[in-house]
Amino acid sequence: MNHNTSLSAPPRRTHRIVLPGLAVLGAVSAVYVVRRPLMMSAPMCMAGRWHGCFDTFNGVVLMTLVALPLPALAVWALARRRRASGVTSAWRMSLAEVGMAYGTLPFLWMTMMPGAGAGTGPGVVSLLPLRDLLTMGPGGIVGNLLIFAALGFFAPMRFAALASLPRILALGAGCSVLVETAQYGLRLDRVSSVDDVLVNAAGAVLAALASRRWWRTTVETPSDRPRPAPAPAG
Repeated sequence: MNHNTSLSAPPRRTHRIVLPGLAVLGAVSAVYVVRRPLMMSAPMCMAGRWHGCFDTFNGVVLMTLVALPLPALAVWALARRRRASGVTSAWRMSLAEVGMAYGTLPFLWMTMMPGAGAGTGPGVVSLLPLRDLLTMGPGGIVGNLLIFAALGFFAPMRFAALASLPRILALGAGCSVLVETAQYGLRLDRVSSVDDVLVNAAGAVLAALASRRWWRTTVETPSDRPRPAPAPAG
């Protein structure tokens, strides 16, 4: 038994090292690809100017990447506190909570940016499925897939009640409907489209599939309570 346990330990350690390494490599590659458009907003962001930084897609992405140490510190602080209280899966729960918020808010911010004609005319609604999908282009489709991707990835890792693909689909669609309704009500000069809802929900489901290996075990321990202390022997 000890021999078998020692044989299984190295692959597990290797797996834990390879996955974070691949994640870091992917993030660095993505930053390298978009480095030029991000640097266009760098002077405005470094000067603390709203116009040209927080009202542009490039500026929001740049500041999101620059501020990454803050959510990492928040994950560490939450996990440390939970581990001291004896909570199981402290790191997973803390990472899921911070990841849901930090991975979703920047995309919501970009989605709610007003257009050039904001407030000057009524909102535009498109209720015909697949009509706007043909005009989105690859960039628009990828952007819509990412809006609730973090929510779909981390929500079932944190909440056992959401550890189901149909529920993640409903969550992504519901959140997207709220966003489209807000765009229409605030007259942001954006098209409130059924296709946006479909693509946003699809992005949440695809992200949930990517994290399924981790949120399956969450069903077994749905509570956030500390583990009970073992009874004294004898």
